[in-house]
Amino acid sequence: PSWGGVAAVAGVLLLLVLLDLALAGAVRGLRFTRSGATSTRLGEAADVHLTIANPGNRPVRGLVRDAWPPSAGAERDRHPATIPPGERRTITVTLRPTRRGERPAARVTVRSTGPLGLAARQGSHRVPWAVRVLPPFHSRRHLPSRLARLQQLDGRQAALVRGAGTEFDSLREYVIGDDVRSIDWRATARAADVMVRTWRPERDRHVLLVLDTGRTSAGRVGDEPRLDAMMEAALLLATLATRAGDRVDLLAYDRQLRAKVSGRDVATLVNAMAPLEPSLLETDARGLVGEVLRRARHRSLVVLLTGLDAAPLEEGLLPVLPSLTSRHRLLVASVADPRIAEMARGRGTAEAVYDAAAAERTLADRRHVTALLGRHGVEVVDAVPDELPPALADRYLAMKAAATP
Repeated sequence: PSWGGVAAVAGVLLLLVLLDLALAGAVRGLRFTRSGATSTRLGEAADVHLTIANPGNRPVRGLVRDAWPPSAGAERDRHPATIPPGERRTITVTLRPTRRGERPAARVTVRSTGPLGLAARQGSHRVPWAVRVLPPFHSRRHLPSRLARLQQLDGRQAALVRGAGTEFDSLREYVIGDDVRSIDWRATARAADVMVRTWRPERDRHVLLVLDTGRTSAGRVGDEPRLDAMMEAALLLATLATRAGDRVDLLAYDRQLRAKVSGRDVATLVNAMAPLEPSLLETDARGLVGEVLRRARHRSLVVLLTGLDAAPLEEGLLPVLPSLTSRHRLLVASVADPRIAEMARGRGTAEAVYDAAAAERTLADRRHVTALLGRHGVEVVDAVPDELPPALADRYLAMKAAATP
């Protein structure tokens, strides 16, 4: 073919491309709105709807890319769309987030193709939206059995609490094993048998949950940071204590206050926990204790969810512990690494023996710290991630049963 013929063909193609581009629907004037989920639990799906209105006089045919950060877990971000003039269409993006916290939408990009498919217009728009990813609260599976025990403690079932409670329930006949201090001598004088008082656990107490978001909370245990396992335990305890009629507050602290929640609403606690991330700095124990003392004016049960690393506790928390334990009942809950116990059992090779020795040293340090805290009247719950929430809930119920101040 001659150069003239090639030039003619190229000219025709260029004209077709320009014509196709001119006939493509405009993307700059499109109008966008969002609706749908604003929150979801980690691991659960959330649908976000994007509505696109076309105010132009040409149809928009092409592809819409609704971009989200990778941790939002968008199942599909590209969607074919045809929007006639003066009409609107809605596309739905299903998210399955892989991390807690705020997951904001990125840009929406629309590529509008001409009728011949030779050219396209493209433009990006910001359409603000965010989905708050809440802690998964897997430990709620332990709630029914603990609530049943709580009902027994409260006297809503046949079992009554014996011992030094604070709310008088009723009188009944003495049976072997009853505390003689519970005998009501006046009632006994009026009756033919020895009568004892029964008590209900104290209600309307103050429970202050304190999440240590410092360096030790960033360590990974299994597939998640220690902080996430601590949140699971805190949520189960908060739900149980709220059902028991106690007032539950939350503090999150490392070197500054990260979150604070006051009141009985567990949903508010969940929302406050969602954006929390571990700090890589050592926790300021003096500042943490000072914050607790400012927030809890009356005697309370303070549940500190932190690590049991020897150095941070001995140098940071222990020196300021008396100012806290003199005014409040302190319960420390910590996440143990199941891998350490597994390593401690290792034998067979030189490497396994060295690993076992290191693991035994770690376990001995944790026992030492637990003993130090015990000398200050601090109770410790140390358990692996799956066992920590029910263990902490059981310790709380035991305190309720004993009606400890």
